[in-house]
Amino acid sequence: MKAKQSLGSRLAEGVSGGLVRVLLIVVGLFWLVPTIGLLLSSLRSPEDIAASGWWKVFTEPSQLTFDSYAKLLENEDITSSLVNTVWITVPATLLVVIIGSLAGYAFAWMEFPGRDWWFLGVVGLLVVPVQVALIPIAELFGSIGIFGSVIGVVLFHVGFGLPFAVFLLRNFFAEIPRELLEAARLDGAGELRLFFRVVMPLGAPAIAALGIFQFLWVWNDLLVALIFSDSGSQPITVALQTQVRQFGNNIDVLAPGAFISMVVPLVVFFAFQRQFVSGVMAGAVK
Repeated sequence: MKAKQSLGSRLAEGVSGGLVRVLLIVVGLFWLVPTIGLLLSSLRSPEDIAASGWWKVFTEPSQLTFDSYAKLLENEDITSSLVNTVWITVPATLLVVIIGSLAGYAFAWMEFPGRDWWFLGVVGLLVVPVQVALIPIAELFGSIGIFGSVIGVVLFHVGFGLPFAVFLLRNFFAEIPRELLEAARLDGAGELRLFFRVVMPLGAPAIAALGIFQFLWVWNDLLVALIFSDSGSQPITVALQTQVRQFGNNIDVLAPGAFISMVVPLVVFFAFQRQFVSGVMAGAVK
């Protein structure tokens, strides 16, 4: 028989639940404030930005204008860097997802010599910091002629994204019931057909979570892009940093450029947030 709760305990539970909701709402609003401030700043003229804070638009909405975005589209450095960012991020994400999925399936369900030792090697690569490999890989890329190109930046991100991808997907694929795979093999399915028809649909949440992780990491990267890209292959993060260093006061270009650079990952995350949560929580509850 369930023990009867006192009036005080029931009030405490009600207040604690309400306080948690209020706290989460407050945290969410504080998290949105910088985004809203950057958006409103990107819609104001440089003179208005210098004269007052972005909250001034709530009393003077006439300050809002799209002139800064029009000027941004006329800036070839920013527009070309946005294109470069797409050319870097999309291939680096797709290659990591595809290769990581195939390798994760192989480590989970295929027998080959030294499989466990190879997997331990992959896990060991997770602790290797990016800074350790910058100079050796820069020399390697220079010797084969891809240093300063989009291909070089993509390959670096793929190389450092694969260990986490293989580790994540191998552990997720290993949770698939063996009976399901054996039944597919009895029906005549080969390894590739088994992978694409059975494993990939079941692993969609983990694959989506991996894709979001990789996309956000590559899109927001600055360190790797600063070293491995040049003026013709630099992404938006490097272009904005260059604009700040060279001019400093061109806020009418920096504000809309920074907002576009920030809003794209947010759109991607919110578009796939359900799959992301499912992938992160996969395996937590049986």
